[in-house]
Amino acid sequence: MASHPNQTEILEKFRSDLVAEGLLQDGDSIGTDDETLLRFLKARKFDLQHSKQMFKDCYNWRNNVENIGIDELYRRIDPFDFPERNAIFDCWPMWFHKTDKQGRPLNVHFFGGMDVRRLYKVCTPERHWQSFLVNCELLPREVLPACSRAAGKHIGGTFVIVDLKGFSMGQLAIVNAPSSFTMIWAMIKPWISKETAAKVDILGSDYAKVLLELIDEENLPSTLGGKCTCAEHGGCHLSGAGPWMEGRVGWGPNAQAKRQVEQHAEIEILNSKLGASKQITTTTLDIKVSS
Repeated sequence: MASHPNQTEILEKFRSDLVAEGLLQDGDSIGTDDETLLRFLKARKFDLQHSKQMFKDCYNWRNNVENIGIDELYRRIDPFDFPERNAIFDCWPMWFHKTDKQGRPLNVHFFGGMDVRRLYKVCTPERHWQSFLVNCELLPREVLPACSRAAGKHIGGTFVIVDLKGFSMGQLAIVNAPSSFTMIWAMIKPWISKETAAKVDILGSDYAKVLLELIDEENLPSTLGGKCTCAEHGGCHLSGAGPWMEGRVGWGPNAQAKRQVEQHAEIEILNSKLGASKQITTTTLDIKVSS
C-alpha cells in the first residue's frame, strides 16, 4: 500500500494517542518504532480510530494470550531450545534458516511433510500452539534485528519458501506447485493487491534455478536445490542457523545444562589451584541458572 500524503502527521498523532491511553510505552515488545506503528495504520488505511482499535486488540491479546501473555510465554519457552522442538520441526516443518542475498531471513515451509498425527503422540496440541506463538514472536524480537546488524542495513521482511502452498510474508516462492494450484492462484490473484501479488512466485519442479538467483547456494537447504545440509545439527530444519545465533545465550533446558557443566568445570579448575583447605562450591559462588 502506498504511503499517505499526511503520513508523518498521522503517525505522530497515532503515537501520541497510544501513549496517552497507556497502550504504548518505551520497551514494549510489541514494538514502538515507526515501522511497527505504520503497519497498523496501513492495515486500516490510515484511519486513526480503526488503527487504534486494531492496536488495542493486539495489545490486549499479547497481554493475555495463554493466560500469561506473550512476554511471559517467551520467557518460559526458548524457541531454539525446548523439549518438543525436534519433534515439532520434524512433523510440522516451518523454520528460519540463514538469509537470502538481500540479507532477509529465509522462512522455509514444507507443508507436504506435515504429520500431525505423529506429532501429537509426543507433543500436546496446546504445547504445539505455544511453540508456534514463540516462533512467530522470534521474528521481530531476534531474527530481523540480527539480520539488520549482519547486513548493515534495515531488514524488515522475510523470504518465504513454501513447498506446495503457503502465505506471503515479504517475498514468497511456492515450489513444486501442481497445475491445479496454478489455476487456483489465477482465480485468487485478482482479489489481492498488486503489491502483494508481485511478491509471489509460483514455481514448478525447476524452481532451484530461480531460488539460486536470490539465495546463495551455501544458504539454501539441499532439499531445495542448495548445498546446505547442517549435518552437524541433524539437518537444516533443526539447526536454527543464521545471524540471530551469533552470540545468542539461550535459556532452554539444553542451554541451562551446558552452563551448569561449564560452571562445574570452572570450579574444578579453581579448586585444583586452591588446594584442599579452600574448596569452592556452587553455593560459595552463588551460581544460579535461570529457569
